[in-house]
Amino acid sequence: MFSNLNAEQARRGFTNSDVAEKLNISRVSYENKKKTGKFTTMEAKTLCQLFNCKFDYLFATDE
Repeated sequence: MFSNLNAEQARRGFTNSDVAEKLNISRVSYENKKKTGKFTTMEAKTLCQLFNCKFDYLFATDE
């Protein structure tokens, strides 16, 4: 759903487990959130900080 999130994650060599650990959630939960887009505000903020990206870029949807 979020190609930029996937791209930034790959660029930094993070696995889904690595990112899930940073968010204090399970890998399965992280993968589900990437599919549904249902990140909490704090999770989205953490991801923006982790990847040093603005929200609009990181969570741009593929249309």
